[in-house]
Amino acid sequence: MRAINDINDPRLVKALAHPLRVSILSALAHRVASPSQLAEELDVPLPNLSYHIRMLVQLDLLKLVKTRPRRGAIEHYYQAKGPVTVSDKAWGEVPTLVKEAIVASELRRTGEMVEGAAAAGGFDDERAVLARVSLKLDAKAWAELSKKVQELYAYAQELQTDSEKRRMDSNHEDEIDAGLALMFFKAAPTAVEQAAAAATADGQHKRAGAKSSSRTRKRATAS
Repeated sequence: MRAINDINDPRLVKALAHPLRVSILSALAHRVASPSQLAEELDVPLPNLSYHIRMLVQLDLLKLVKTRPRRGAIEHYYQAKGPVTVSDKAWGEVPTLVKEAIVASELRRTGEMVEGAAAAGGFDDERAVLARVSLKLDAKAWAELSKKVQELYAYAQELQTDSEKRRMDSNHEDEIDAGLALMFFKAAPTAVEQAAAAATADGQHKRAGAKSSSRTRKRATAS
């Protein structure tokens, strides 16, 4: 299988369509682990997990870091090659069914991360941010805000890289587990907006019916 070397490759998105592969990449983002360790951690059968690890290695998303003898066999240890970023082009070429699978998996994992953080007091710090807003945008504003959200994500990755050496130098004493969930999407109308739209459509339908009836009466009178 040809490795994925271009973030424009739609196979990158398809590779992430399986929720277990997403979990594997997430688990190996900042550490090294063996398939047996991950199988126990993720509570999945080892043969199943090993298959998906082989697929991710072939797609050049995981790398073999080391091997060591264990119980008469050779145990392999893997790590993710880096954060996975999907381009707009690749996303646009992926079937809707695959997109739905990826979105569902990401929403589930995001929910688990946020709920776990809230239960552990992760939002108690004065610098924590919890914000949500509904917007009415035109096409230009939609494109500009999308660009800014992507820039913030890239900036967060840069900060992660910059802090690596400082955390190593401090023996991880100054280490903070942080979570950043970015979502920017076309929202569904609220119940109030749906009711208003239905009322407007009903009013327009009644007015159109009244005008049609009026024209019919005029034609009848003219006859």
